[in-house]
Amino acid sequence: MGLPIERLVIATNENDILARTLATGRYEVRGVKATQSPSMDIQVSSNFERLLFDAYGRDGGAIRNLMARLDQAGAFDIEAGPLAAIRADFDAASVSEQETAQEIARVYKASDYILDPHSAVGVAAGFRALAKHAHTPMIVAGTAHPAKFPDAIKAATGVHPALPPHLADIMEREERFDVVANDIGAVEKFIRARARALTAA
Repeated sequence: MGLPIERLVIATNENDILARTLATGRYEVRGVKATQSPSMDIQVSSNFERLLFDAYGRDGGAIRNLMARLDQAGAFDIEAGPLAAIRADFDAASVSEQETAQEIARVYKASDYILDPHSAVGVAAGFRALAKHAHTPMIVAGTAHPAKFPDAIKAATGVHPALPPHLADIMEREERFDVVANDIGAVEKFIRARARALTAA
């Protein structure tokens, strides 16, 4: 049971290690570039390690060897069989900073909807995948609210994105915090007390 999924599309910004890996079979760490979609500004993804584990027939030893090569040399090559298994289910696309801004602007102009930069990367990558798989409906999972990225949104659309209604007054709310001693016992005690209070409530 469940939703039948034909393919999954990996959308990356200019930090394109996963797109490069699917294209070449080589997982190679390079420098990270700061972008307008900062949650995608990574090189090593734990989720990809899990995918490799399945592609290698759940062989933990093989994955340990790959990760050791990554630690030592900053790269490893995926064997032909596992790479073919990954490519059977996944596409990948890298979206540039300019393309991300253009996608935010295009969607806003077409539908009056403001995409956050991460979702814009996903939508742009999704349209590329649709060019190859036009018969399949495409769903893009949005990841953030555009108000978290006001500079990028303003630059792409000319609009300053508003906070969601339930957070509209957040900058005026009273700030509440607790100071806990820099001691693991004190931190554990604090968490236990709060956890009991939540359970009792």
